[in-house]
Amino acid sequence: MAHKRREEPLSATASPVKPADSPTTVPVPASAAPGPASADYRELLEAFQALQEESHRRTVALGMAAHQLKTPLAIIAGYVDLLLTEKAGALNPRQRQILDESRYNCVRLQKFIEDFLSYSALETGKLTVKFEVGDLRACLSELYTYWLPSFQKKRVALYFPETKPLPPFPFDYDKVQHVVSNLLENALKFTPAGGTVWLTAEPYVWERRSRPQPGVKQERRRQNLPLPNSVRVNVSDTGPGVAPEYRQEIFDDFVKLSPSGEPPGGMGLGLAVARRLVLAHGGKIWVESEVRAGSTFCFLLPLNPF
Repeated sequence: MAHKRREEPLSATASPVKPADSPTTVPVPASAAPGPASADYRELLEAFQALQEESHRRTVALGMAAHQLKTPLAIIAGYVDLLLTEKAGALNPRQRQILDESRYNCVRLQKFIEDFLSYSALETGKLTVKFEVGDLRACLSELYTYWLPSFQKKRVALYFPETKPLPPFPFDYDKVQHVVSNLLENALKFTPAGGTVWLTAEPYVWERRSRPQPGVKQERRRQNLPLPNSVRVNVSDTGPGVAPEYRQEIFDDFVKLSPSGEPPGGMGLGLAVARRLVLAHGGKIWVESEVRAGSTFCFLLPLNPF
């Protein structure tokens, strides 16, 4: 997705994202006495490390394959767009319908590739979060404009209401758009025609636990301070809701839920990628839901992620 040109950032910091499940060397206890038990342990450890390395190699190979698909797919989408403009000749209704379906599936496949490339980069530690001081509301407003036609086509209302002003703070503009796009796509998929989706962002006081967080110098607890220390972004829908047993699982890799009576779609990576990108910002993501009463996917971004 192309973004409009943004103003020069006030400050910028790049931070590499640590892969969640990169190959790990597990030390063998020096105190382990020789014998059948220690031999079994070493054999099990070697098998575990071999599986990790094989998984890593496959992720890299699939990521390279997905990357190779980007250019030809972009060319196909470009020609479809050209035909839809009728610069190459007038279209009859049936031809336009076929091209519209082709364009929809090109966009769908581009989204799959984007998610998998992000997943591959996160798994291999090659994805970098570039923190730039920016306007989160402008970032979300751009997404709202981009997604509105898709919601209107399905006859689902999409609202982005005014809330309290948000202070400028450091975040990765593109990564946050990726997170919110995944949440909006999920809401559009599960909300029936005639339903409603809300996108909101507001200042928030995040009272964190005392356990140290990676990359965070100090805890962002309230400490009797009146000022918010984070921004809370919500995507709420009037869909079927998420059953309690799935509210943690849906953020795992390759987990797919589907609307009642429909086959699962996608690769099950949208929410998993969103979770990892939010964590890379030092944030938190979760879902609040009741069955048959809709869902609200929420995430927090700290105002001071360093």
